[in-house]
Amino acid sequence: MEKKYSVAIYPSQDVIDSVKTMKDYLKSKINWYNSCNSVAHITICEFTIDDSQIDTFRQKLFKTCDTFTPFSVHLDHFSSYENSGAFFIAPNEDSKNKLKPVMKKIQETLKSLKLKKSDDPHLSIGRKLTAENLKIASQLFTTIDIDFLCKEIVLRELDPAKKQFFVIDTFTFNGNTQPEFVQGSLF
Repeated sequence: MEKKYSVAIYPSQDVIDSVKTMKDYLKSKINWYNSCNSVAHITICEFTIDDSQIDTFRQKLFKTCDTFTPFSVHLDHFSSYENSGAFFIAPNEDSKNKLKPVMKKIQETLKSLKLKKSDDPHLSIGRKLTAENLKIASQLFTTIDIDFLCKEIVLRELDPAKKQFFVIDTFTFNGNTQPEFVQGSLF
């Protein structure tokens, strides 16, 4: 059966809680909006495949993430994509330069799939907002200064009934720079 999956970076629980508070506050001002109920995350990519294939890609994600070393991410400003109505929290330049290669490597790992990729790391507050609601969001939220340790990625599956993704696996950054062991011969 075909299912939709997402690969994302989850921030720390403190950041997730802070973003939920922001989303709830925005919802109290403009009512329901796209992504008002989604858990705070930085999207890497989304894809749809037959669920019988997912274990192959789990193995690939595990091998890739095993080589990454955890790093600090600093989110220091709000921004928006006016063409898509997205309002989000953005990382500073240093953090963006650390996130992009991780995102690119994960996307390369899954390149045999038809991916919907994100090239610009950001943490959405709202999506598909009207111009008026974007303006309200930018007036409500003006300063931000949060950090988290990027130490893993998550694989999520879409619950078609709830229209929300839920985590089905976590891949830890182990900083393992050892090349894969190759069986040699003594003779």
